[in-house]
Order: sequence, then C-alpha cells, then structure tokens
Amino acid sequence: MFGHTYNHGAIRKYIIMFGNMFNDIDVVRYNSSGAAVQTIRVPIAYGPKEKFLARLDADSGLDRKVAIQLPRLSFEIVNMSYAPTRSLNKMQRNTAIGSSASSLRSQFTPVPYDINMALYGMFANNEDAVQVVEQILPFFRPEWTNSVKIVPSMGQYFDVPTVFNDMSIEDTYENDYTIRRSIIYTFNFTIKGYIFGPVSNKGVIKRTQVDVTIPSANTASGNIIVSSTEGPQKQIVLTPGLLANGAPTTNSAASVASSSITSNSNYGYAFDSYDYFDGITRHDHQSG
Repeated sequence: MFGHTYNHGAIRKYIIMFGNMFNDIDVVRYNSSGAAVQTIRVPIAYGPKEKFLARLDADSGLDRKVAIQLPRLSFEIVNMSYAPTRSLNKMQRNTAIGSSASSLRSQFTPVPYDINMALYGMFANNEDAVQVVEQILPFFRPEWTNSVKIVPSMGQYFDVPTVFNDMSIEDTYENDYTIRRSIIYTFNFTIKGYIFGPVSNKGVIKRTQVDVTIPSANTASGNIIVSSTEGPQKQIVLTPGLLANGAPTTNSAASVASSSITSNSNYGYAFDSYDYFDGITRHDHQSG
C-alpha cells in the first residue's frame, strides 16, 4: 500500500503470544479418598467456540467412542480498535543497524491498537472448570506483560500487556438425555499491541555543517533577512569521532577518517567551530 509491500506478521505474533499463555494448563482428577488418579493437559486451539460446539452436537446418538475431548480451550480475535491514548510521536523514528556497515534501518513509531480476544473454556463438569479458572485469574492483576520482538530486522523488543476484562459462564445443558452437557467459560482480554509500518534502509550522514551570518547590510523580506554580500562569520561542523583503539572521542583531530567509521561503531560527536571576520564571501546565501 502507498508504494510499500511488507509483512511483519505482527497480528500473527500476538495470536501466538496469547495462545502460549494458556498452553500448559492441567486438570487433575481425584478419587473418593482425595488422591490424584489422573492429570489431563487441557488442549488449546485457535477458533470460535461454535466450531467446537458443532463437533459436540454432531454425536447426537451418543454412539461414537470419542466425539470431542473435554476439557478444551479455544480462542479468537473479537475485534480491533485504534487506541489514541497510547499514540506516540508520529514523526519519531526507531533506528537499527542497516544491511551494510554504512547504512541504517529506520521505521516510524508504531500505531497503537487494542486487540480484543476471547478465550473459551469448554468443560464436562464444574470441577474441571474451576480448576482451570483458578490457574488463569491469579496471574492477571489485571494484566500480564509479555516482551515480544515484532520486527526482527529492527532488533527491538516491545512490552505488550494483556489485560483481563471479565468472565462469563454458560451452561448448555437442557435437560434432554440426547444432548451432551457442556459448561462454557468465556474470558475476555485486551492485548495492547502495536502495528508497524515499513522499514527503510538509508545511508548515514557523517558530516553536518552550519554557517552563521550576521549581515551588516540587509534587505528585509517579511521575517527573513537576505544578504548577498556577506559570507559566514561562524561555521560549525559536526562529525563522528572515533579513536584508532575504538574508543569514542569529541576531538576531530584525533579521530580516524569518517569514511572508516561505520553505523555500528561506538563513536562520539566532534564539534568544530571556525570564526571568519575577514569579510571574504565563502558562501552565496541566495544561490546556495
């Protein structure tokens, strides 16, 4: 779009992040004396609850050995909305080392979006349900934060909070022996994520020069003072500074050549100032 083709897979990574938080939940079955006799790992998959309920209802005759295993977890994206309260400076860029030593990758700050997720827990009995609930709720007060690398080429990790909103309970039992009972717990969460734009790869500016002029004969044009006869009275030059041993420096005379300094060097900033009061024109401010 707008001349850029890219795919960071941000939404997919948020989905994987969300599912990984709930992929190691176990349910323990006890006998009449209170001893644990069976431990079941609760499976989880992406998909709406209606998909799994349809599989449950498909065995209306109750003559299959296995219709669907309960307990089970599923989850899905409900909706996404722009989050203006988390918006960052639109003109700020994140930078990283480029594809070569003389280039930098840059990317505008990401756009904040709230991703509403629903986690469904389907159970055959309340004992399994409350065990799962008690393994989820204590970790959300009300959020759990994961550190995720969304754009690998930029090498940056972002803290992504997942906020627990609420929980509802539904019992599909309808007093009919041909209908299988399933207890459904719905957990609603909000992932406070970011969506990232394209990454550009550009060269590094290694010299910046600023000329300062105090004209003696002026032609005023609005708020701009134009002088075609005066040269700069002061010149400021900014260059990277790096000693031969790899240490940063602010002394340009002691620094190696700027052509030898790469974007991933541990360089400093060298400021050099030159004063010119001899009246010689060194720069034409009209022609540039």
